[in-house]
Amino acid sequence: MIKKEKSNFIFGTRTAIEAIRAGKEVDKIFIQKGLNNELFAELRKLITDGNIPHQFVPIEKLDRITGKNHQGVICFLSEITFYNIENLLPGIYEKGAVPLLLILDKVTDVRNFGAICRTAECSGVNAIIIPTRGSAQINADAVKTSAGALQLIPVCREENLKNTIIFLKESGVQIVACTEKTDDYYYSLDFTQPTAIIMGSEEDGISGEYLKLCDHKAKIPLLGEIQSLNVSVACGVLLYEVVKQRVG
Repeated sequence: MIKKEKSNFIFGTRTAIEAIRAGKEVDKIFIQKGLNNELFAELRKLITDGNIPHQFVPIEKLDRITGKNHQGVICFLSEITFYNIENLLPGIYEKGAVPLLLILDKVTDVRNFGAICRTAECSGVNAIIIPTRGSAQINADAVKTSAGALQLIPVCREENLKNTIIFLKESGVQIVACTEKTDDYYYSLDFTQPTAIIMGSEEDGISGEYLKLCDHKAKIPLLGEIQSLNVSVACGVLLYEVVKQRVG
């Protein structure tokens, strides 16, 4: 569901406070390093209570975003409404669907994220799961690159991916990591059962603690000199193996 905002950010401490209280979906908040006053204390409590992603940055970074009086606070509004996977998953089962979920660990490139969402929607993914911190900003570029998919597919923003993975396992969902750290190829796995696929960033891959929790690891054969695929392309390869097994 798209939020029809004229701009993807607002600025000023009081403005950010009122936006949060009004229930606006917040993607992240930039806060000037060293900011410390009574009004900011009020904002910080709202940020903490709402698990809102935030980052302390130099004032120069804020000034580059806007030349207006930002008071040390710039709040980026999300283009979508976020969901919670614990609330979403029971409904997927109740509809008689075999859950297909996508977990993105440290995928920070906006266009990669949008492209992944487009492929995910086309291949029948029920929901995309991202961490509260360390994920691509869901802005107008992400929505555009997704070709409208972000209007259609639920995105779940979770505070603790480790706990989320454990919840999914306990709910009967197998966890498959796309990684080169295995001898098993992706097409050797059974994707006809409830599945969550984890994709990591091109730079860091999937976090070690998440790999330990996975039921299976899967790699894609690489026959050329370049030993890696763009994450959105790799994601498409795995998702359409799921489609092949489930539809074929």
